[in-house]
Amino acid sequence: MAAQSGYVVVKHLPETFGRSQQRLCFAEVENCFTIDRPCIVLDCSRVRHMDRSAIHFLLCCLEEAMKRNGDVKLAALPAESRGLLEVTGVDRLFEVFDTSAEAVTSFRQPNVDAELNIYITGSSHRRSENAA
Repeated sequence: MAAQSGYVVVKHLPETFGRSQQRLCFAEVENCFTIDRPCIVLDCSRVRHMDRSAIHFLLCCLEEAMKRNGDVKLAALPAESRGLLEVTGVDRLFEVFDTSAEAVTSFRQPNVDAELNIYITGSSHRRSENAA
């Protein structure tokens, strides 16, 4: 049950997240890994309970996306699940958004820091050319 918005795929995670549901979800998400630079949003709004195996699922999705220069972002994460990610330190690996729409939009915004670094590098390079 994945929705596609341009090149960003939004996957709604199920309410219960046992091993069989994880396998089904990963099989669906795995289809997104056939392209270069996959952009995936995992919508967690239906998730009622997250445990270590669910965190392992999230990390596997992120690993597969990163192997292909892509990213996975989380959306609508319930407070209890967000707390679990913070306690385990996994929250530092994911960008978390309040809504799927915000997460999708974040893939489309240029990275301002990267542009700034290019501009600063370009400026200093030009100065050294002028000085020479």
